[in-house]
Amino acid sequence: MTTHPFDAAIRLDPGPGRALLGSTVPEFANMVGPFGGTTAAALLHAIELQPDRSGDPVALTVNFAAPIADGEYTIDTALVRANRSNQHWTASLTQSGDVMSTATAVFGTRRDTWSDTEAVMPDAPEPEAIERTPGPEGIAFLQNYDLRFVEGQPPVDGTACASSTATLWVRDHRRRALDYSSLAALSDVFYPRIFLRRGRPVPAGTISMTTYFHIDATELAALGDEYVLGTARGQVFARGYFDQSAQLWSRDGALLVTSHQIVYYKDAFGA
Repeated sequence: MTTHPFDAAIRLDPGPGRALLGSTVPEFANMVGPFGGTTAAALLHAIELQPDRSGDPVALTVNFAAPIADGEYTIDTALVRANRSNQHWTASLTQSGDVMSTATAVFGTRRDTWSDTEAVMPDAPEPEAIERTPGPEGIAFLQNYDLRFVEGQPPVDGTACASSTATLWVRDHRRRALDYSSLAALSDVFYPRIFLRRGRPVPAGTISMTTYFHIDATELAALGDEYVLGTARGQVFARGYFDQSAQLWSRDGALLVTSHQIVYYKDAFGA
């Protein structure tokens, strides 16, 4: 069986000491460097591979310090502190000795407690009732996903929109069971919200993204390779930065992930 493209994108081999060695793959290339979601997934996966890691991911913050060049990279991890219920980790991705991305992560042991979800899943028809939207030419990583937009399709006619909200069903085009690494990547699958507000692409890139995982390993395994419903919206667009909040839901209404990111953009005033 051939390796799934996503698994190739986050593959890590042992390096010196605790270091792990990875490499970008053309299938997950973005406009500049690799898709940030695979960078986040690789950093998370590096911690998952550590022999002294315990528990499942609870939170992951990735800071994209510089564009990653095509080719090999190194990830170093460190367990900063651990107690009975959680662990605190750091990770850094370097190329030629330069830091390109950094991450902090919390892993925790989940237990049964009182639970409730105040967030409300967006109304959406079943994914099978919506036609797939092909990824735009030239954006390689989007060809790996089956995207079915409920609202907020990428702008094509230059018409600005008063709302930045996009909601869509998504799963791997070549089917693959969900895991924490793929959820980390899917948290960044949304095109920049500024595109919808301005009605056209503008230079933009995520600087920092935090993802919170709300599902345990058993629940996650039960989802298999199902669609998830993603929704994202910007909140403030000002002075070259905007923030985006996103959610990923299972088909049966479980909130799997919430994420927040800050994005840099260039768009001249009044243009």
